[in-house]
Amino acid sequence: MSSVLKLQAQDVDSNEKRSGFTVGVIGCGQNGLLYADAFAEAGYRVICNDDNPSLLKRISRAKNCGVSPEIEASLKKHINRGNLTISSVRKSAVAQSDIVILAINAKLDAKNKVNVSELKAAYKQVGMSLRQGSLLIYGGINCFGGVETMLKETLENTSGLKSGKDFLLAYNPLQFSKSYSMKTLSNAELIIAASDLQSLNVATEVLKTLTLNVRQTSHVRFAELAVLFKMAQQDACTALAKELAIFCEKSGMDYFKVQKLISDDGNSSFSPTVDEEENRKGTYLLIESAENFNVKLRLPAISRQINEEVTKYAINLTQETLRVCDKSLRRAKVAVIGNANQDTVTARYVNTAIAKGAKVTLYDPLLSKNETLDGPPFLKKSLNEAVEGVDCLVILTGQKQFEQLNLRKIKTSMKSPALLVDLIGITEPESIQAEGFIYRGIGRGVVGVNLE
Repeated sequence: MSSVLKLQAQDVDSNEKRSGFTVGVIGCGQNGLLYADAFAEAGYRVICNDDNPSLLKRISRAKNCGVSPEIEASLKKHINRGNLTISSVRKSAVAQSDIVILAINAKLDAKNKVNVSELKAAYKQVGMSLRQGSLLIYGGINCFGGVETMLKETLENTSGLKSGKDFLLAYNPLQFSKSYSMKTLSNAELIIAASDLQSLNVATEVLKTLTLNVRQTSHVRFAELAVLFKMAQQDACTALAKELAIFCEKSGMDYFKVQKLISDDGNSSFSPTVDEEENRKGTYLLIESAENFNVKLRLPAISRQINEEVTKYAINLTQETLRVCDKSLRRAKVAVIGNANQDTVTARYVNTAIAKGAKVTLYDPLLSKNETLDGPPFLKKSLNEAVEGVDCLVILTGQKQFEQLNLRKIKTSMKSPALLVDLIGITEPESIQAEGFIYRGIGRGVVGVNLE
């Protein structure tokens, strides 16, 4: 095992030298897999660990693991080469690693308050196996002050080691966002923060092997606020976009065509999509952090209120579309393309639709056919099975494979007239209507169709 306490640039200036270091990525969500791919691409040996066995299976196949096709192809390459391995045993993954990337976020409870129990348990698991002479980089999202208090204290208490002396601790507030369109870390600007100079310098040299665009700060709390502020800002933009999109719907205008006129680069960060609210957690973490200082953040709270109403909006748009054909949501058959995980927009939409009397089928493109067998009876193993005999198709996920839907095939499987509701803005009204669908979409005001 190598000690990284005194690591310098010349120690990692080639793939051959980097291959002498093992990087353990703990938490294999989107952020974790970006790290894993970037370190493997740079020549390090990488171990991926997560407490979700289903996710680990998908990663081992490098298929349907929640990242872009480009990242999946790269992961597959590194798995086949043997420099990226999968481990279900966290203790072993940490103990074998010279560099530990902890990419686990804080969770929210049913009242949208921070629940740190699982996060603290993960910290303890890592601390119990953390080696002397290692570097730990936290790449998750937590409350303001969480790195220097709960994370540092838990690691020191469980490992018996001293941060800055026996092991190094740094923070890289990496935020994965669909609107960010980050396919690799090589073109990303990374902020690295640490409270001691040795941790800061060593972590910087390590991250510079992934991208040359690295910014240092000795103020960890500045870095924590930077990522929370960014997420709250994007959340506010999404809320405004949703308000403007509804205006466009009612006035017969197309929000997306208007947006193209004011967008310099075609960036989708000002999108009204009701796809999973990627900034939801960060905004609530910021609001709770502010409350600890007796500060009430009004605009972030209002933005969250608007964005939390997304399920009601989605259901109402579905009902309005059905009414065009003198149908009601009650007893209607609705197929949903979405995310089968709990605590998502899709889950809330499906549960609400069922409660209102709809018969729902759900297809999740990220699940394998075997995984759907363990799910609820309305979870189908193929899109064809999901749309068979339904009145309406609702799109709630934006995977690339559905940007070019086989509309003709789908329509022949559905009841006539076939209805389609696009809640993430990936389809064009003209192409859908040309195939004979009755169409509604978020921000798409369809002129000539009365939905009142």
